[in-house]
Amino acid sequence: MKHCFVILAAVFGLLTPAKAHKLVVFGDSVTAPRAKVKVYAEVLSEELLFEEKAIEVINAGVPGNTTAQALKRLESDVLQKRPDTAVILFGINDAAVDVWKNPPATQPRTALEAYRVNLKTCVVSLKTAGARVVLMTPNPLYWADTTRKLYGKPPYAPEDPDWFNVLLRDYAAAVREVAREESVAVVDVFEVFKNQPAMKAGNASRLIPDGMHPNSEGHGVIAEALIRSLCALDSRYTRAAKTVSTPSVRGRI
Repeated sequence: MKHCFVILAAVFGLLTPAKAHKLVVFGDSVTAPRAKVKVYAEVLSEELLFEEKAIEVINAGVPGNTTAQALKRLESDVLQKRPDTAVILFGINDAAVDVWKNPPATQPRTALEAYRVNLKTCVVSLKTAGARVVLMTPNPLYWADTTRKLYGKPPYAPEDPDWFNVLLRDYAAAVREVAREESVAVVDVFEVFKNQPAMKAGNASRLIPDGMHPNSEGHGVIAEALIRSLCALDSRYTRAAKTVSTPSVRGRI
């Protein structure tokens, strides 16, 4: 009798397949889809599994966003998606001082304390909704032709290779603080990039050609750090096995 019920249920659509684990990445232009760049969300979609099944990755990145703008779309772009896991990555736009404006700005787009509060609001809202939250620090910035032209004025110092991060490093520290206060995971992208061999060798352009936005290789670095963190947090996360093609052998053996 039980077998008959299962068969009838399948025929009439009474049994529905389990929903895929849903992961939303919430951020600015570093997160958002980009032409000719495989962003970290795409890598997650290809390589990350949950309970041995593919996950659904939703990219909620919007170029130019600060955390203040992010809060305005948190409900529609993230909460309404009912994510199982939410990854949050903001900071570059918040920390930016628009010295290229006329007259030049003298303060960051988002004050440091406001940034901290905005991040915490996002985290608390998502935790309340039952989502696992992972914070990520922004990637560091480097001087390139474009960034030097736009930001080559105080408080920045283009003659110092690391002085483009004079404010951003404090915003990265704020992410770590919020993660500790809210007991959520943090992936320290800022430090991960700093420790990359290319960066230590002074070859930042290999991963961040324009000084701000990682290329496909740079996004691979972000994805690797995030996947490792998720797998460490929950053993139900695993990597998809990569298929290795075997070339055909011709001729006599």
